[in-house]
Amino acid sequence: MVTFRQLRYFDALARHRHFGRAAEDCAISQPALSMQIRDLERLLGAPLVERRPNDVGLTELGSEIARRAENLLIGADELVEFARQRQGVLTGTLRFGLIPTLAPYLLPQLLPALQSQYPDLKLELRETQTNMLLEELARGSLHVLMLALPVNDAEIETLRLFDDPFLLVVPASDPLPRDAQVTARDVNQRRLILLEEGHCLRDQALSFCSTRGGEAPASLGATSLATVMQMVANGYGATLLPEIAADVEVRDTRVKLLRFTDPSPRRIIGLAWRRTSPRKVDFLALGQIVSQTLGVSASS
Repeated sequence: MVTFRQLRYFDALARHRHFGRAAEDCAISQPALSMQIRDLERLLGAPLVERRPNDVGLTELGSEIARRAENLLIGADELVEFARQRQGVLTGTLRFGLIPTLAPYLLPQLLPALQSQYPDLKLELRETQTNMLLEELARGSLHVLMLALPVNDAEIETLRLFDDPFLLVVPASDPLPRDAQVTARDVNQRRLILLEEGHCLRDQALSFCSTRGGEAPASLGATSLATVMQMVANGYGATLLPEIAADVEVRDTRVKLLRFTDPSPRRIIGLAWRRTSPRKVDFLALGQIVSQTLGVSASS
């Protein structure tokens, strides 16, 4: 009979396409994983993988088994989560994913509040870009995400938490006074410094500045807002900064913040989880504590 252990090992192999990395992910030896995969193939009566020198491919049957195995594993995890809900709200393990333009600025306030109010919660954090977070949520590696909304997926439920306005950051030598209010037309897109491709903040900034049609942003790109701020401080250009990051990132006298006229550009921050998850009560409680921490009100 096929076991959940075999399905978990095959799921890891299907994701990593490499026996060594899959074995490391499953915390077992490579020979042990290989043996379990061969046993699974023997039980199913057909090859699931194409073994190549440097990687692994899936057969047509293997691809379908991988899809079905992922659904079974998610269902099994949700069964366990459903039973554990009886232990109380926000207890046990919660795998929480956040985008990099939120985590460093929200967590210093959120983590102490969670620890104080929910001492039986074991939080496992994952910080990465939106697309990767959504992939990991879909396959059950994460329980809940905090990211920029909307999320266009019928299988995902969301909770709106707060609006995060954008500020324009320019060198302190910029001729505009600190109390000036700016518009999209005041942003020189050719000197706009953004995060590298893959960050949703980059796409949001480009969308807002699209009124300057035909102008490309600066070719400079960075992986963190801290790096972007240093580039602005040294006169390489300007950037859009989420307000939630301002207290941490704007400590350099060589830059200044300018606010936009209403309606100001902003991103909507919220939680996202699989619609089938039995832990909605946990996610609503998480949203409430985020709102309490930041002094805002959440809405669905």
